[in-house]
Amino acid sequence: MPSVKVEKLSMNYGNIKALENVDLEVEEREYLTIIGPSGCGKTTLIRSIGGIIQPASGEIFIDGQRITNKPIEDRNAGYVFQEIALFPHLMVKENIGYGPLVKGEDAETEQRQIREMLDLLGLFDQASFFPSELSGGAKQKTAIGRALASGSKLLLLDEPLGMLDLKVRTLLRYELRKLVKDLGLTAIHVTHDQEEAMSISDRIVIMKAGKVVEVGTPKELYIRPRRIFTAKFLGEANFFEGIVGDIEGDQYHVDVSHARLTVSGEGAVLREKERCVLAIRPEYIRLNNKKRDDVNTWRCRVTSENFTGNAIIFGLEAESGVKLVAKYVLTQNEPDISIGEELYATLVSDHLLIYSYPIEGLEAELALE
Repeated sequence: MPSVKVEKLSMNYGNIKALENVDLEVEEREYLTIIGPSGCGKTTLIRSIGGIIQPASGEIFIDGQRITNKPIEDRNAGYVFQEIALFPHLMVKENIGYGPLVKGEDAETEQRQIREMLDLLGLFDQASFFPSELSGGAKQKTAIGRALASGSKLLLLDEPLGMLDLKVRTLLRYELRKLVKDLGLTAIHVTHDQEEAMSISDRIVIMKAGKVVEVGTPKELYIRPRRIFTAKFLGEANFFEGIVGDIEGDQYHVDVSHARLTVSGEGAVLREKERCVLAIRPEYIRLNNKKRDDVNTWRCRVTSENFTGNAIIFGLEAESGVKLVAKYVLTQNEPDISIGEELYATLVSDHLLIYSYPIEGLEAELALE
């Protein structure tokens, strides 16, 4: 199964740097997802790998073979677009059989590959339908079948579920990952949907302004992101500016707006009196009517409440003036909390993250462009 390696890939559109010295390695049989803000370069990257566009500089390797200047048809990669670009005049089985046909496969081989794809994707009953007769999910399954029927072992997915409604998109994402794993394929999947990336990926690539910010497993990037931007972009987080006070081993005592927080900063390298940034996910803030812990506990007033279906998001303002957001994940009972109420918010030490203050400033680091 193919591995992919990208070295120093760069691409400009006029004065805009779509890609800037991008390095990336994709392992055999890996399901890798690329996410980032609009215009960050993720689609340019996958189209460069697929041969749809030619980068200004850099190299691309598939299975150790340099393919930077090879045409699309010589890269042995299946490409699935967001637009679901099926041939409208061809039936489902004919769309799927297009790859084997143009590759000159004999009729028996072509029909066998079509049957295998129809069976694999659950499209037998719709084999004689035209694209206009299909649901959005069936159309995208057909497009995936067409990409795979050519025998490609590298699957490139450019926002493949972006035009589908939420329920279909959620169901198809898991079917897609299972298909890739069952067939032993290597997949590179571009999406803007963070939940989609978290739920199906072996690893995730975070991009911003044409550069790779961070690469890691979904759990690594969510629980212990190494970059402030990752904590901001992947999920939700509260950010506080502070000054490092005392340091005791891996414990950092940080002054934040006339309050002090204790952080388990394993792996962090900061000095006393250094300016820093703290981050914490909203679900790691515990809310109580009574003070149960003296460490990292602030008295707060509830300023807002938003119901999201499986959780309630509370806006809080601490006595020190710091504003933060807490997430109460619903289990059986809703919390007895109301707007205007005063309560205690405990920021769980093990989930407080500490970073050196960015050279370009916190606002620039958090910006989506």
